Amino acid sequence: MSKHHFRMALLSAAVFIAASPTAFAKSTLVELDERVEKLERVIEARSRAQVNLAQQIDSLQEEISDLRGVTEEHSYKLSQILQRQRDLYQEMDSRLSAVIEKTKEISQSGHSPLVPTTATSNDVQLTDNLNENEAYDRAVNMVLKDKLYDKAIPEFQSFIKTFPSSIYLPNAHYWLGQLLFNKSDFKQASTHFNTVIDLYPDSNKRCDALLKLGMVAQKQNNLGDAAELYKKVLNECADTSAARLAKNRLSAL
Repeated sequence: MSKHHFRMALLSAAVFIAASPTAFAKSTLVELDERVEKLERVIEARSRAQVNLAQQIDSLQEEISDLRGVTEEHSYKLSQILQRQRDLYQEMDSRLSAVIEKTKEISQSGHSPLVPTTATSNDVQLTDNLNENEAYDRAVNMVLKDKLYDKAIPEFQSFIKTFPSSIYLPNAHYWLGQLLFNKSDFKQASTHFNTVIDLYPDSNKRCDALLKLGMVAQKQNNLGDAAELYKKVLNECADTSAARLAKNRLSAL
């Protein structure tokens, strides 16, 4: 081999050696870019999975909250039915006692209950009370027994108008408010619940009416008012079913 050819070979080898690190570096950079891109795709996929999981958790929490609300509502309705049964027993006992007392008065006066006497005015009063009881029972039975909720509304309205001094008036206003609440007529329902609260502070329906006003406010998304009403139930109606329900609803706000 001539000196010229040998020099050319050495020059070619030098050029190759010099170029090799650059080619290697470029190959390494390309490989690193591919790895980084792959890692980015993995991270992005995991992020999407985490977002989806968070959305699923939120959805499940909402469903649990809804189920709790349904359970509370059913528990409340059951407690109301049981309370109403106790009220009916008390009312029946009161009526029976009144009839027995009236019978004793008639017997002591020496007059037969079938013969009109000077006691007629008392008899008329007793008959009026019976009509009042029958009208009230008819309205209540439409709710508890017959489930005729729409027809019960005018029945209670008629009772309130016909017997404005009835001892059952706070109960009638409460029942009417409950029926209107179920129809989402929150304005009219609130009117009757407020009537119970303002005019009949000693009624056993006052705590329930306060609770219902809180539920009305919650339904209308007035959460601040709802919280205040639930707190009022807790403060004024401790150890009642209304207070327990108010506590659950307050913690869920």
